[in-house]
Amino acid sequence: MAPQKLLTKEILKRLPKLYSQEKVKDPIVHVKFFHPLSNYTWYGLEFDGKDTFFGFVVGDDAGLGYFSLSELASFRVRGLGVERDMYFTPVPLSKIKAEVRERHGL
Repeated sequence: MAPQKLLTKEILKRLPKLYSQEKVKDPIVHVKFFHPLSNYTWYGLEFDGKDTFFGFVVGDDAGLGYFSLSELASFRVRGLGVERDMYFTPVPLSKIKAEVRERHGL
């Protein structure tokens, strides 16, 4: 089985450019990445079109920040890599934060 693509052309088309949502009160999260053997989840809000995301990262803590596609692609735990949640639909950031608070207390 071929590895899943972290980004598709469709997702790339809808991902806003970096800083384009910075004045939006409740920006939209467009893509979700996770690792099946890790407690980390990355939610992408904006993308520079090459490698850098701005988004919400959940792990031991939770917060907004930058992460890179190349880092996600190279992250391995016991031979498994990061995956994209293929069933994720874009939602406001406030919904993700509420779910994280409810599930993880972060």
